[in-house]
Amino acid sequence: MKIAIIGAGLAGLAAGRGLVEAGHQVRLVDKGRGPGGRMSSRRVTTAMGEAGFDHGAQYFTVRDSGFREQVLAWRELGLVAEWPAPGPGCWVGTPAMNAPVKHLAQDADVTWGARVDSMSGSAGSWALQGEAVPADTFEAVLLAVPSENAMPLLDDIAPAMASRARQTPASPCWTVMAAFDAGVDFAADVAREDGAIGWAARNSSKPGRTGPEAWVIQAGTAWSVTHLEDSPGEVVPALLAAFAQRVGTILPGVLSATAHRWRYAKSGNSGDVALWDSNLGLGACGDWLAGPRVESAWMSGVRLARLVGYSIAVAR
Repeated sequence: MKIAIIGAGLAGLAAGRGLVEAGHQVRLVDKGRGPGGRMSSRRVTTAMGEAGFDHGAQYFTVRDSGFREQVLAWRELGLVAEWPAPGPGCWVGTPAMNAPVKHLAQDADVTWGARVDSMSGSAGSWALQGEAVPADTFEAVLLAVPSENAMPLLDDIAPAMASRARQTPASPCWTVMAAFDAGVDFAADVAREDGAIGWAARNSSKPGRTGPEAWVIQAGTAWSVTHLEDSPGEVVPALLAAFAQRVGTILPGVLSATAHRWRYAKSGNSGDVALWDSNLGLGACGDWLAGPRVESAWMSGVRLARLVGYSIAVAR
């Protein structure tokens, strides 16, 4: 089959790889500039060198045996390493959180910077409309995007699937990426929820990181909701002040501080793992279907690829 996947984060790439291995022709499209999704990382130039920030998912854990096998394969390639600061069994990408996603994307057929606004057609012949999207027609389309992005694409053509997405909203999160000219005087590398702060981590303490002292400071859900429409210029000083209070010290000199708003940060959990309608040739995967964890996104993509493959085998 010729299949389009909208979204090239971990779920979409996992689904795509499974389908390609089964012999299908897969084209992924993503509105981002490159691999990452919720596992995005960013580098910022400072007077003391480049500072790195994992400003999305901070780490991941492993429960499923299939995902464990994948993680161990990534470790052999130097793409992941254990990071004990949050607790035992925690892993991060190396040299940045997006390393596994970049690895999956390098052999995939991905069009970056493509925003899908709508879909048209019927089973066996779907077309995508939007900015920089491929002009091909596809026998099936799979959505690997947050539930809020899936809803408008599905409303008119798959209302039942759209309803599942509508019932599973995500929570927002404001994130500040701050680099300092000296170490923050705090014994731990992680500061958990307290007041405005939902999570803060010394990103420069993660394996494979270089550069100056770098912290990722994420606001809690309640604070992020209240301040959702604030400007980055308002968010940075507010969260730096809250962070200083949380760690109980005067912060070193700030080399760089920027803010990123994740409007759809922590997903819900519909309990479906993946959705596939063989009559329409439409499916969906992502952490909003399986739970707000990196592992859940991977498992959702793998499950969808298997559902598609099974339905094709049965039809033949």
